[in-house]
Amino acid sequence: MTSPDSASLLDLVTAATDTDAVGETILDAALAEMLDFGLRRTNVEVVAKRAGVSRATVYRRFETKDALVQAVLVRESRRFYTEIAEAVAALPTVAERLVEGFVVGVRHARTEPLMNRLLATDPEALLPYLTTHGYAVVAASRDFLVWQGEQVAGKLQPVENRDPAGVAEIFVRLAISFTLTPQTCIPFDTDDDIRRFATSYLAVLMREFDA
Repeated sequence: MTSPDSASLLDLVTAATDTDAVGETILDAALAEMLDFGLRRTNVEVVAKRAGVSRATVYRRFETKDALVQAVLVRESRRFYTEIAEAVAALPTVAERLVEGFVVGVRHARTEPLMNRLLATDPEALLPYLTTHGYAVVAASRDFLVWQGEQVAGKLQPVENRDPAGVAEIFVRLAISFTLTPQTCIPFDTDDDIRRFATSYLAVLMREFDA
């Protein structure tokens, strides 16, 4: 799979879906296949059988296996961003939105079946997009968090040499780190634990942006 740049990735995962009902059925089947067999062993012919369509129908909508896999990952990422947006929608401050977005992000990464399956069975396929080639994911998530903050505070400007994008990126990089290396001396088992950590250590970086 090729890695999109951060702008195109954010556009992909926040755009409204244009997949029809048959396409959604194919994506459901592909997701089930990936959960059962991992990325490398996912077979387009089996996906077609699961979806109750022909291989030709799959390839008319998704030209290659890589395109099909990317479409599944984009849809799951869209669900992730939607979950964050819904969780923070009623919160009145930038700091609260960043804290709750951090909580939801860590929880989702811990419990999301596809990510955990790929980390277990296809780490060589997934890990580069969260580590050495992970900037597009980091930047897209960072820009999404900044955008969420701007929904309540307007255009965010640097405060005391702290750039809002830089602070949001710290949130994202920490969330990825805790996902990939969950063992820690910090109480981090429950949503309340994560929220206390984010409030104590991270929210202070954002409070000035609410002024």
